[in-house]
Amino acid sequence: METTDSIGLLALMERVKGTLEDAFVETAWLRAEISECKQNPSGHCYLTLVEKDPKSNALLARAQAIAWASSWRVIRPFFEQTTGRPLAPGMQVLVRVQVNYSVLYGLSLVIYDIDPSFTVGELELARQRTIAKLEAEGMFEMNGQLPLPLLPRRLAVISSETAAGWRDFVRHLEGNEYGFRFSLRLFPALMQGEAAPASIIAALDAVAAELDAVPGAFDAVLILRGGGGAMDLVCFDDYDLAVNVAQFPLPVLTAIGHDHDYHIIDRVAHTHVKTPTALADWLVDRFASEAWRIDTLLQRLHLAVRTHATAQLGALDAMKLRLEHAMLDRHADALHRLDVLERRIDAVNPQRALERGFLIALDKHGRRADRAAAFTPGDRLTLLFRDGHLTADVKTITPTDTRKLSD
Repeated sequence: METTDSIGLLALMERVKGTLEDAFVETAWLRAEISECKQNPSGHCYLTLVEKDPKSNALLARAQAIAWASSWRVIRPFFEQTTGRPLAPGMQVLVRVQVNYSVLYGLSLVIYDIDPSFTVGELELARQRTIAKLEAEGMFEMNGQLPLPLLPRRLAVISSETAAGWRDFVRHLEGNEYGFRFSLRLFPALMQGEAAPASIIAALDAVAAELDAVPGAFDAVLILRGGGGAMDLVCFDDYDLAVNVAQFPLPVLTAIGHDHDYHIIDRVAHTHVKTPTALADWLVDRFASEAWRIDTLLQRLHLAVRTHATAQLGALDAMKLRLEHAMLDRHADALHRLDVLERRIDAVNPQRALERGFLIALDKHGRRADRAAAFTPGDRLTLLFRDGHLTADVKTITPTDTRKLSD
């Protein structure tokens, strides 16, 4: 039954429209999170904006928004150039909107401008919260405490197959001037965008599975990218990825960005180097330093051996000289003794006595006899003269009177 105070739907919607348009005559800057973002072939961009409870993440509000093609052609490149990343779901934004109400389509927000610095600032706040959480959990020192081999040669590399950083790393490492050889195994992963953290974690899991199957298959894990815009690299500040890097059973070496970039996984990794080529240089330098150290030790060993050998040869020469002197002294002494002996022998030589006019008597056995008592009458004796000898028989023996000799 119709009453006098009833109102039609159109009239109600028009009243709502008028009320809203009177309340929001001017545009307003709106903070929200992008839930959906779709670009129409006509050039318009349709977005769903939401607000969530910061503690429970429960949805608190939702609104449809549109950036007309004329505005989107300016907003999109400005945002991407400033942040290095396109507008995407999950991103916090600050947009200037006009409240619009259609009696057919309901409430919508027309976007006229965007502040990219707000998005970057929100990401930095999220980054600081992640850092504080990791510090509280003791994650920053875990991977750094793992022992890195002195010469890491077997390397598992996580990167994109098409990344320039990966190609530069391989070219720089394998083309090193010393000819050092490395074993590289690429585990492909996405290196930017929302899916990158999960993709890199999956690559880490693949490396871990390989380690389980072949213990000692790798000495270290390398995560390479090679720089990019700030928003391109925000994935390397992901909490889950940082935890996986910190707790990985092998040393993780990172080379993510250029000199002005420093990411959370760099802080939890074992070693952080700025660029892939710098990491290649770092690895080659370890081998070159060890080769130089070994070469120096070999030179010192060669010098020590040569010095020792010279000293030993000197000692041998001195010993030889002393031996020669000793032999000469002994030889001279032997010659002197021999000369003395020769003179002594010569002094008692019977021939010398015969030459001086003495006679030598030999008994029947041919032995020299120096006493008359050595013979008895009838014995045969031989007398030696200077010019010959004769044989005689003993007839008588007369003892010598020693008293007459003494007189």
